Amino acid sequence: MEIERKFLVSSNAFVNEAFDAKRIVQGYICADAERSVRVRICGEKSFLTIKSASNERGWSRYEFDHPIAPDEAGELMKLCLPGRIDKVRYYVQAGDSHTWEVDVFHGENEGLVVAEIELESEDDAFELPSWIGEEVSGDPRYYNSMLALHPYSTW
Repeated sequence: MEIERKFLVSSNAFVNEAFDAKRIVQGYICADAERSVRVRICGEKSFLTIKSASNERGWSRYEFDHPIAPDEAGELMKLCLPGRIDKVRYYVQAGDSHTWEVDVFHGENEGLVVAEIELESEDDAFELPSWIGEEVSGDPRYYNSMLALHPYSTW
């Protein structure tokens, strides 16, 4: 089960707080309201991920994330729907037990910057850094699967 909250980012101050950054390219074999099947290439690693629809609040959903060989990822990318996600993910420590993942999008989603924090439970407490803006957790437009099909530049 994946439990996460998603927010827009109001400034680039997170860059100075980041302890790592990685380029991510991903495509979708399936992307609809009930499920998504994603192929992700993140640095030297590749993954096949299946996600269910989110709960009513948009915070929790089932996630199956499986590492795959890079050559498999390349072949699976050929099967993906039109539209790709291209982003740089910055990792920012948040207290003792959480990490903010801040995605700076490129390509057709250029200009969009979104931060996510994964939680142990929906009641898990966390602090909002000064660079966090509006919460968009329940807004499906900000799901990566939807951004691949309906890019930010077309809104």
